[in-house]
Amino acid sequence: MLEKECPTSAVRKLMDEERGYDPELWKKIGGLGWHGLVLPEEFGGAGLSYVDLVVVLEEMGRVLLPSPFIWTVLFGEAIRRGASPVVQRNLMPKLATGGLIGTLAYMEPVGTYGADGITMPARREGKEFVLEGQKLFVSDAHVADCMTVAARTAGQGTRGISLFAIETKRAGVTIVPLKTMDQTRKLFEVRFDGVRATADDVLGEPDQGWRILGPVIDRGKLMMAAEMCGGAQKAMEMAVEYAKIREQFGRPIGSYQAISHKCANMLIDVEGAKSATYAAAWAITSESDDATLAVAIAKAAASDAYRRTTADAVQIHGGIGFTWEHAMHLYFKRSKSSEVTFGDASYNRELIAQMIGL
Repeated sequence: MLEKECPTSAVRKLMDEERGYDPELWKKIGGLGWHGLVLPEEFGGAGLSYVDLVVVLEEMGRVLLPSPFIWTVLFGEAIRRGASPVVQRNLMPKLATGGLIGTLAYMEPVGTYGADGITMPARREGKEFVLEGQKLFVSDAHVADCMTVAARTAGQGTRGISLFAIETKRAGVTIVPLKTMDQTRKLFEVRFDGVRATADDVLGEPDQGWRILGPVIDRGKLMMAAEMCGGAQKAMEMAVEYAKIREQFGRPIGSYQAISHKCANMLIDVEGAKSATYAAAWAITSESDDATLAVAIAKAAASDAYRRTTADAVQIHGGIGFTWEHAMHLYFKRSKSSEVTFGDASYNRELIAQMIGL
């Protein structure tokens, strides 16, 4: 379905549009039930596992689908984990059908991925909170209806973080587009100028938001890794096919070791990343104690695999691989933007080192 509905020509068209995604395709995805794959059946979801979701995300990565899909799923995960029953009944059925778009706002100018990077204050005024500050690299904020916002209400580190579900059109919210290398994704700065939040907007308990945000980020890493595996697989296939038909000195370039071994390394990278990603999907689905470790491994492996595969694929294609008309640069740019989302390989390796006691 995605190969038919989202060819490269459609991706390029959406790159130039301010909206950045296809509402008609979004509706078709909703009709197939993809938005609600991991949402509970009681709210109109399919009640399936993250292993099932990984299959879908791999295919999205293969076609470079420009879409707020991942961020809407993450918003739904935050609502499922922390919202009141009333809010859940109001929002979850809409999320399950694609009738509501969500996103996640937690990164700040300091650029730190962990809890220490969340410094934007949400001061208490009576029974309300007032949010002041800015969030960066908020995906699809311009088309989102709601967003999960992380703010500092007390303390340091993982203590004192509160999560809020805020409408993007609420008074005091300003959305500013950012220029990005990967034009298949739209990123924004979101400014909060005296934005008021009530107790009903708080997800979970005040000051305990990391208990929800941590697992949400883990699932974001998993979904990003799955999408990256699909893109890396496609880039590898394109490179191998070109190496079979492009001739130099009277023989296909794939017959030369310099090229064939690059292709072999691509397969090793892609298969390793996919294995790590499916292992992480199982760990997330089963709520395993080492789920956070598993997703860090998957994100590091997929980041390296996608970056190396697309870089080598450009080289195998030679001069044409550098041209705007060829699709390979789109995969290379997507690999770079995906790599830094939820932490690059180096950041996740540091987390892995800490979790194994180093």
